Amino acid sequence: MDMNIFFILASLLVGLASGRQGVGPGDQDWGYVTVRDGAHMFYWLYYHAQTTAQPLVIWLQGGPGASSTGYGNFEELGIVDENLNVRNTSWVNHVNVLFIDNPVGTGFSYVDSYDLLTTTNAEIAADLVTFTGQFMDTYPQFKTVPLYIFSESYGGKMAAEYGLALDKAIKAGTVEAALKGVGLGDSWISPIDSVLTWAPFLLQTGMVDTEGHDYIDSYAQQTKAALDNGQYEQATDLWGATENAIFVATDGIDFYNILTKVGGSRRFFSMKDIVKKHQLRDDASLERLMNGIVKETLGIPAQVEWGGQSGYVFNYLYGDFMKSVTNIVEQLLDETDLTVCVFTGQLDLIVDTPGTLDWTERLQWAGSQQWLVAQRNSLVVNGYIEGYKKVYGNLHFYWLLRSGHMVPADNPYGALKMLQEITNYQ
Repeated sequence: MDMNIFFILASLLVGLASGRQGVGPGDQDWGYVTVRDGAHMFYWLYYHAQTTAQPLVIWLQGGPGASSTGYGNFEELGIVDENLNVRNTSWVNHVNVLFIDNPVGTGFSYVDSYDLLTTTNAEIAADLVTFTGQFMDTYPQFKTVPLYIFSESYGGKMAAEYGLALDKAIKAGTVEAALKGVGLGDSWISPIDSVLTWAPFLLQTGMVDTEGHDYIDSYAQQTKAALDNGQYEQATDLWGATENAIFVATDGIDFYNILTKVGGSRRFFSMKDIVKKHQLRDDASLERLMNGIVKETLGIPAQVEWGGQSGYVFNYLYGDFMKSVTNIVEQLLDETDLTVCVFTGQLDLIVDTPGTLDWTERLQWAGSQQWLVAQRNSLVVNGYIEGYKKVYGNLHFYWLLRSGHMVPADNPYGALKMLQEITNYQ
């Protein structure tokens, strides 16, 4: 054999995964990392065919309390969907993907005692940094592979602080990883900006009339007042009341995508119902899958129920829920070399585009004025405009068209184009 061909083949083999057969095709691996005594974080890794030649993308779900290994994996970007059909637009076709059930208590992650659940975003970030260090020691081939943290909803709030804390740990030499960027999708970065723009967004899209707008806005203003007064738990209560006002005014609009068809009935929801809707959009079939075939295939301990502690996860973060982390995003932009990608689904109501644009345009960082006047360009895929983007310095903002809260599911081609531009996968 020609020696040049031999070395090429050898280098390709080094990049191949050595994982296990899980759910769906391709090499996979999974397991637990104990991030604190009694706090066990579950992960599920999907290898790209040429592992070390492509970036590693972490996916963090929202809620808090929604499972990445469930929702992000089977409903958005994993190798198979909930019916176990192969997804042609899976991110795993292009990059290595690591789903983490975070915070502890989410999905298959669990705590031995509820007092080990996190109560602040900083505690969540600390657990994730600990996880990353142990993960990299277990899979040292990823220590030099470009690493990106992508996220959705409340996952974005966690991802921002995680990214900043991990960058500091890498610089301090306590964690070895090649972190390159953070993706904040429909992210709960500044909750009050979402709440305050719900009424005008619904009015402008024809979902409510002026009376409905004023009814919703009255609750939104009460939410802001509580937040301004430092009454954080009351602000979370009033956030729930504002969502209930929307359900009443719209006869039950779908918060994930305002164009989704819904049954015609005026509904009232308890706070428990509202929290569940944010954690679990369509929980019944996915729950059966996760606690059935998935649990059996992965050998999850019998006493662990997928989603069994999720409600407690939200409750323990109740006082932190409405707090803004725009200052963390500013630090990412000013104090790191990381790419910061903010993306928003046009039809999302939970974290609507107007609210996301509001907090982004108010950010104070070295390039803020230049970013405001930077040119906005079309995101073209296969000859069609799938969105728009604006870039200056390390801030990249993407508007994704025809998509709601779950962008990779609603507009997979636009999402993949964005992923390619941010991660530069080959």
